[in-house]
Amino acid sequence: MITSTSNPRVKELVLLGKKAKERKTQGVFLAEGIKMFSEAPREWIRQVYVSESFLWEEANQGLLAGVEYETLADHVFEAASGTQSPQGILAVLKRPKWDMEVLCKQTKGLYLFLEKIQDPGNLGTILRTAESAGVTAVIASPSTVDLYNPKTVRSTMGSIFRMPFFVPEDFPDAIRQFQADGVRCYAASLKGSVPYDSLDYRQKSAFLIGNESQGLSEAITLLADARIHIPMEGQAESLNAAVAAAILMYEANRQRRG
Repeated sequence: MITSTSNPRVKELVLLGKKAKERKTQGVFLAEGIKMFSEAPREWIRQVYVSESFLWEEANQGLLAGVEYETLADHVFEAASGTQSPQGILAVLKRPKWDMEVLCKQTKGLYLFLEKIQDPGNLGTILRTAESAGVTAVIASPSTVDLYNPKTVRSTMGSIFRMPFFVPEDFPDAIRQFQADGVRCYAASLKGSVPYDSLDYRQKSAFLIGNESQGLSEAITLLADARIHIPMEGQAESLNAAVAAAILMYEANRQRRG
C-alpha cells in the first residue's frame, strides 16, 4: 500500500490530472469512480488505484475481480483524486484510436464539428448527448478544451468510451474532407440563416457549433453548405453551446426516426 503523497506514482497521477500535455505525451487519461471504471473497456486499462477504505466494502472487492490494482492510503488517494468527494477508485486508461476516414464514409452519418468549445462540462455534455442522439462522430478544433480533462471525462458519464472523437490538426480541412465524402454541413449562425427545423437532415449531415461566447468564426461559417439558427423568444442573446448542439442533434434524430 502506498502511504505517502511523495510517492512517484502518486505524483504522476496528480500530473496526469492537471496537465493536458502530459496526458497527450503518455497517450493516457484518468477515469474516476465506480460507474466510469465499470464501463471502461478492459483493454484500455493501464493501471488501477483504489483507496484503503474502498476495499472495506465487499461489493467493491467483487468489482475488482481479475483486475490488478494498487492500494493507496485514504489521504493519499484524496491527494491524487481530482474530485472533492472521491469514490475510491481511479483508472489510468489509454486513449482510443478511431478511424476518421472510415467513419466519414458512413452511409447516413451524422457528425458534430466543435470550434473552440472552452468549458469542460459543456464538452462532456455534448459528447454524452451526441451518443444519445445517434451521432456518428464528434470532431473538434485543436483550440477546443481537452476532451481528456478529468472534468470533461466525468461529465461524459461514460460516453467517452463509446463516442468516436477526433481533433484533427487542420480543422477546416477536416470539414472539407467530410464534404468531399457527401456530408452536408450546417453552421449554427444567426447571420443570414434559416430556422433549424426547416431543413432535411436525413442524409449525411454535420452541424458546426462554435465557441460559447463568440459562436463560430467567420472562416468556419463560410465553409458551411447552409446556415441555420434556433428561433428564440424573449431577450436572451444566445443559448448554451451544449443546449444548442442538443437541439440540433435531436432534430436530426427526430427526422431520421420518422
